[in-house]
Amino acid sequence: MMNLKIVKLTLVLLLACTSTIYAQKKQAVKKGEIVYHLCQRSFYDSNGDLQGDLNGLKQKLPYLQDLGITSILLFPLYDADCYHNYFANDFEKIDAEFGTMKEYISLVKEIHKRGIKVYMDMETQYVTDKHLWWKEAVGNLQSPYSDYILFDDAAHKTPASIVADLRGLNSYEGNFIKITTVNLKNKEVYEYNKKLFTYFVDPNKDGNFNDGVDGFRLDHAMDHLDGKPTLTNLFAEFWKPLLTALKSINPNLKNVAEQANWSDYGFSYLEQAGVDRVFGFGLKDAIVSFDKQKLIAAADTILAKCPKGKEQIVFIENHDLDRYASIEPSVEKQKTAAAMLFLIGGLPSMYYGQEIGMQGKSWSFGNTDGNDIPRREAFEWYSKPEGKGMALWYKNTGQWWSKTNLKANDGISLEEQKNNSKSLFNHYKTLINLKQSNPALAKGNYELAENNNSQVFSFYRTYNEQKLLVVVNLSNEGQTANFAQDQKMGNKLYGESTFTENVIQLKPYEVVVIEIK
Repeated sequence: MMNLKIVKLTLVLLLACTSTIYAQKKQAVKKGEIVYHLCQRSFYDSNGDLQGDLNGLKQKLPYLQDLGITSILLFPLYDADCYHNYFANDFEKIDAEFGTMKEYISLVKEIHKRGIKVYMDMETQYVTDKHLWWKEAVGNLQSPYSDYILFDDAAHKTPASIVADLRGLNSYEGNFIKITTVNLKNKEVYEYNKKLFTYFVDPNKDGNFNDGVDGFRLDHAMDHLDGKPTLTNLFAEFWKPLLTALKSINPNLKNVAEQANWSDYGFSYLEQAGVDRVFGFGLKDAIVSFDKQKLIAAADTILAKCPKGKEQIVFIENHDLDRYASIEPSVEKQKTAAAMLFLIGGLPSMYYGQEIGMQGKSWSFGNTDGNDIPRREAFEWYSKPEGKGMALWYKNTGQWWSKTNLKANDGISLEEQKNNSKSLFNHYKTLINLKQSNPALAKGNYELAENNNSQVFSFYRTYNEQKLLVVVNLSNEGQTANFAQDQKMGNKLYGESTFTENVIQLKPYEVVVIEIK
């Protein structure tokens, strides 16, 4: 009798274990990727020097995990004089204000332990006058680096300009940073890049990748860089060979290129440069326009015609744009825009602070490098712009501080929103959970669902057997929309309105998600 009980108990445990494993696998299939794009200098300061750093980010991983993001995109990490860390002094050194290489590796391992991916922003097309190549090559034709950068003269005394014929930037601290363009056609430069990128893919070369990045963001990638006569055909001769070499090390890498021309759909990058993802700038413009025809046109091209196996990054904010909450103060419209961001398809990316409605617009401060600081201010953890971890690295350094968007008790902080069920922050959490709980929203295809109302945008998301209808009221008034055919309705997953046969009535800026049988 006792043996029979033991057998029964064993069977129950085995069934429970099997069910758990099945549920985990099912959940893994459902989940899509959601990127959190952050400026680590502005996120969280771990040591009281006002600089956001790697250990600070490590401490805040539970916050990001609770929010529901699956991937982190960092600003450049290498040593640089610009606060945003573009334009390197040394590609091989972590900026000391962020921490050490050891701390970086520890951070990456901890990110991966939590089931999150990490992407590194890289821009190796330019270097400053503090870089070894500049110091060794300028005026020295015998230098082994003489052909690593471009020059305007045969004597190699005048390094070439960069984009828009600039030769440098004024830093927010008042210093002029000299910058020049790297010769990407030089074979040694290509080999250097391959070695550099390979290191960050697998730092200890053990093939494990728990300490390596999951991919790269290639800033300002171009086939013909900045119109320089010698830097042509770079997709075929530089980028594709480099990315192919990296994927031979880790086939799971996902690399995204930022189109230099934001009106470019990016298909040539996907088809010719070997990148996996590009940024859907046109879809971003359509989402924030709240214009049905622009949404249809952009989604039809950017999502429906995206090359097979490739992806579009969908976003409404990034580090080079004015924050959406500064353009659109209506929290209701911010919520509707967020719903389109997460539900329309592609791979959604959110910019740090977007989830609490942080504000910030570029200014003309007469200082090239300081103009965009308002777009990259400290994450607002508290109701007052002070407290442990506030990364106020730009405090008292110029007009960007005297005109800061950080205001006490204005409702724009995590502290003020986290316990408010109707806050923008909790709206973001709800949308992320909705997306990750439904395969059609997490990974499904996009298809336009036609209706007769010019103020109502609707589309289907389909994945295997699941088909969902998403309906968006783009106006501040109630709307009624008729669909061309009766919809066999299932469960309502989101929103308050319901269908009556082929008709739906929507509240102002309402979004509804319904299963189609």
